[in-house]
Amino acid sequence: MTKYNIWFFSSILIAIIVALPIITVFLSFFSETSDYYRILKNTFLFEYIFNSLFILFFVILITFFLGVLSAYFVSFYEFPFSNFFSWSLILAFAVPGYIYAFSIIAFFENYGTAFSILTYFFGENNYNLIIPKIDGIVGAIFAISFSLFPYVYVLTRASFYYQSSNYIEVGKNLGLSSKETFFKIILPSARPAIIAGLALVSMECLSDFGTVSFFSVNTLTTGIYNSWLAFDDFNTANQISFILLVFILFLFSIEIYSRKEARYHQPSRGFKPITKIRLNGKKGFLPFIICSSILFASFLFPVSQMVYWTIKFPKYFQDINIINININTLTLVLLASLSIVIISLFINYGSRVSKSKILNYLTNFSVSGYAIPGVILAVAFLTFFSNLSDFLYKNLGFESSKGIFIGSVLGLILAYFIRFFSLSFNGIKSSYEKINNSIDESAFLLGYSKIKTFLKIHVPYLKTNIILIMLLISLEVIKELPITLILRPFNFETFATQAYIYASQDLLEAAALPSLFLIFWSSILILLSSKYILSKKN
Repeated sequence: MTKYNIWFFSSILIAIIVALPIITVFLSFFSETSDYYRILKNTFLFEYIFNSLFILFFVILITFFLGVLSAYFVSFYEFPFSNFFSWSLILAFAVPGYIYAFSIIAFFENYGTAFSILTYFFGENNYNLIIPKIDGIVGAIFAISFSLFPYVYVLTRASFYYQSSNYIEVGKNLGLSSKETFFKIILPSARPAIIAGLALVSMECLSDFGTVSFFSVNTLTTGIYNSWLAFDDFNTANQISFILLVFILFLFSIEIYSRKEARYHQPSRGFKPITKIRLNGKKGFLPFIICSSILFASFLFPVSQMVYWTIKFPKYFQDINIINININTLTLVLLASLSIVIISLFINYGSRVSKSKILNYLTNFSVSGYAIPGVILAVAFLTFFSNLSDFLYKNLGFESSKGIFIGSVLGLILAYFIRFFSLSFNGIKSSYEKINNSIDESAFLLGYSKIKTFLKIHVPYLKTNIILIMLLISLEVIKELPITLILRPFNFETFATQAYIYASQDLLEAAALPSLFLIFWSSILILLSSKYILSKKN
């Protein structure tokens, strides 16, 4: 029998909060269409959909190749710097696609960095004729691919670890070559993890706004943003959001299913760790070159470009109030990570002590927020609270309450909560499940109340995982662009928004300094959490 207590009603409230963007988008889709939407439907809407899916197709191909190949080399072979590559390859997480886009444009544009390098080494000449122009949809594909491939790398690497050497030895006994063993045994066994990684890549790719916006590629996300910003048409923005949300939720379901399959495929008995094959001399040169190239292209290249600009144009140190930007960004990071983790702990504990099936359904629904792209969430957020404010004013005479949630830090934190609650809830839940219920029963016999059991036993046990989750949420908040860009208070800039604003004004050199700070803090967070992320047990 369901217990209607504080845990139950709290979970209902959280489920409703997370559901608000989805409900808003859903209702808007069936509302009356505007003239702009009808024009858009007959002109550019198909282009939005086509470009989004076109980019997605090639991003999947590239991230699959980069992620699986690099994971295979560091998992099965020892070669020069293989241990270094095993953790350094995830540093690409620190470089959002929109910052990578700045680097590509700056390097390959006319008289850009590539031109300067060639001039320095070979003298004056018209090198613009031979320098490839990587921009538009091609530039977007490369920028998104190199910033997202670590999703595939991390999950595939973990799966490869669970490839029992017994299976590989069976392949050898059957006379299979190394190539045949890879394609017939290793790769099929890792398929659930690879699909889960590619599903995450696909969700992030379709959700991308900053990269495609900078390259002036019309996609569903730019269509949503432009409908709101240029035409002040919330209905059209939400109706386009509905189309994108259908794709995202489909990919979200694939990712959830694949994660379950990946856990199922991990052997529990007869597991024999793989003995890495040592590659010396020329044999070790190929994986070294491949991993080095991936690391350079995904991380060192954009960082070098940002450092180059920062040194070459020191005046922006004075023009940019970098101290305020640091304070603003780190304030949001601290408030968001603390609030999300505390509420996640509260709800997880409630689910544990209440043992309600309805409560479990509600909490499972609450994790769907991560599937909602930032630009959809932000526009839906604006739509809901604008409509709510108008309703309260017309019917109850309340003064406009938009400022409480729109253009405020509180609104940003609430939007971050909806977006990243699943990351925190699932992380804590996985650790909570390892605490045997007998521990709670023993604590009760010793006279511990439920709250004392929670504070004295559960929290200390979960401490390491809590710290990790706070680091991961902090990383997401630092890089988040559309939510912060749309919902932030006036003149309240973060690393992400300041870099994007400068770049959109064609002031790429000015964008370098906030971009570099963003990469710096993100890299710190990645390095602090990498030991757990790359743990052979996770």
